[in-house]
Amino acid sequence: MIQIDALPAFNDNYLWLLQEPTSKRCAVVDPGDAAPVLAWLEAHPGWCLSDILITHHHFDHVGGVETLKNATGARVAGPAAEKIPARELDLGDNDTLEVLGLRFQVLAVPGHTLGHIAYYNAEQQLLFCGDTLFAGGCGRLFEGTPQQMHASLGRLAALPGSTQVYCTHEYTLSNLRFAHAVEPDNLRLSERLAEVTRWREAGRISLPSSIELELATNPFLRTDAPDVIAAAANRAGESLDEPSAVFASLRAWKDKF
Repeated sequence: MIQIDALPAFNDNYLWLLQEPTSKRCAVVDPGDAAPVLAWLEAHPGWCLSDILITHHHFDHVGGVETLKNATGARVAGPAAEKIPARELDLGDNDTLEVLGLRFQVLAVPGHTLGHIAYYNAEQQLLFCGDTLFAGGCGRLFEGTPQQMHASLGRLAALPGSTQVYCTHEYTLSNLRFAHAVEPDNLRLSERLAEVTRWREAGRISLPSSIELELATNPFLRTDAPDVIAAAANRAGESLDEPSAVFASLRAWKDKF
């Protein structure tokens, strides 16, 4: 089995380090900073970094790529539609690649950026989704449209419920506070908010999440829930007939929350 650890970076980023103990090979997702990865390799003699997986072009996800490439020779894979430093493997929707013996499917999930991709492994049900789906929330729309992001989230929401969601920021507590403002009567959401509050007070990270948990507590995946529709319509000051319109109202609300 692959072991996955979070290497903290910047204020709230996580660099996901995948480790295959038999071969002592590892891979990292979205290394915005090379230093945490190099420090891990120095502390674990005999291990080598074989792969660098990139979801999108923002600097806090790619800033350490060239340094790591030069230091380790790792293969760099990333979205073909975006400018990724040192990229060797250009990836598009439904491409596949093997990393540490695992087969990953590439999912195009535009919205946060236009070329954003996610990596999904069906066998172990692992999802590395960058800044598209967050625990309790979703990414801002820097380049895409609400319709694009809503469709991208719907694609991720259709994955098996037990899929483990590895997003790249510790935004969970603030996301759940917003979610609770949208759905104050959602009991499971209230329980999750209380639990994550305890975790963060104790210094524990809140990730990974799961698709099942997000479907139950993340308003951006619940645009067909009556209470979410009502809250979004009330915020917009008009009736909202399409799920993508509900999403757009929620995203605009969250941007000012």
